[in-house]
Amino acid sequence: MTNKIVSDVMTGNLITAKPEMPLKEAIKILAKQHISGLPVVNEKGKLIGIVSETDLMWQASGVTPPLYIMLLDSVIFLENPARYEKEVHKALGETVKDVMTKNPITTAPDQSLSVAAKLMHERSIHRLPVVNENDEVIGILTSGDIIRAIATELEKESGE
Repeated sequence: MTNKIVSDVMTGNLITAKPEMPLKEAIKILAKQHISGLPVVNEKGKLIGIVSETDLMWQASGVTPPLYIMLLDSVIFLENPARYEKEVHKALGETVKDVMTKNPITTAPDQSLSVAAKLMHERSIHRLPVVNENDEVIGILTSGDIIRAIATELEKESGE
């Protein structure tokens, strides 16, 4: 991955979702295209979120209420009730906007590939939208793209 930048290995010609897209449509796109996430863009093409298989799993998994105990007629939550509210919202959502992850971490096309890979590893994310200076999505960097770049490097090294 010596001296490679994100634009060298990112996937371009993206399929994107609009916030008002029905979840059923997003699920069909992910399954048909064999991809695990879609950047969500507004009417101006600016990135506003990302919808992934993980976000969509809420539809199938349901919601577990937060743990709590009663003490002297008071409810003490052992988990954050706000998280529960977010889970309910995702489980009942009908559009991409309802379940997407807002303000996703992004990278620039001229970012060093090793820096982008480190960011993905540290944040435990599998896809990184690539945006230009106007926050328009121009590509996506996936863990698969990085693995393929490493494999290409290894092939070059062994071929010499």
